[in-house]
Amino acid sequence: MKREITYFNLTQEKNMKTFFSLALLVSLVSLPSIAQDKVEVFGGYQYLHTGNISSDTSSSQGFNGWDASATGYFNKYLGVTGDFGGAYATIQGVSGHIYTYTGGPVVSFREGKINPFVHALFGGVRLTASESGVSVSRTGFTTMFGAGVDFKATKAISLRVIDVDWLYYHFGSTTIAGAGVPSVSQSNNVRITAGAVFRF
Repeated sequence: MKREITYFNLTQEKNMKTFFSLALLVSLVSLPSIAQDKVEVFGGYQYLHTGNISSDTSSSQGFNGWDASATGYFNKYLGVTGDFGGAYATIQGVSGHIYTYTGGPVVSFREGKINPFVHALFGGVRLTASESGVSVSRTGFTTMFGAGVDFKATKAISLRVIDVDWLYYHFGSTTIAGAGVPSVSQSNNVRITAGAVFRF
């Protein structure tokens, strides 16, 4: 049984890496057409709130961290985004890190000073917990759906007033320190980001 679980986890992680590599390849192939229009780079703060797992009302937790993304637009409204984020918290002496790496389409209204947008991002999530020199981690799948508003300060710089995303996580079953850990899915998560956008 342990071999089957280990094989399942290795297969799942390989499939996720293949998916992310394919998404990155598609984005790179698209760069020549993107470069003819606009490229935006975002960097800023993120607050991540993970909801309760099942009936455990104490599992809700807030994380603080950073977020960075690059978006290339095919035309004035439609583009593709690559997003990377890290969030951190200490829970009862255990240091927790959540890293996400996602990509997907974005639709933005880039006219005037106020620029609203919506996006759908898909990719991977890595959860790491460490205490007293011992560290364990799990890799899974994540999906983000969200919307935000940018305020154009100058032609080259905008302020991301807010971006709110709903997040879904799924971690497959695994074995940690010889003990089986079941799969877990979590859908009541919210991420809020804000920062600066640079246009090229």
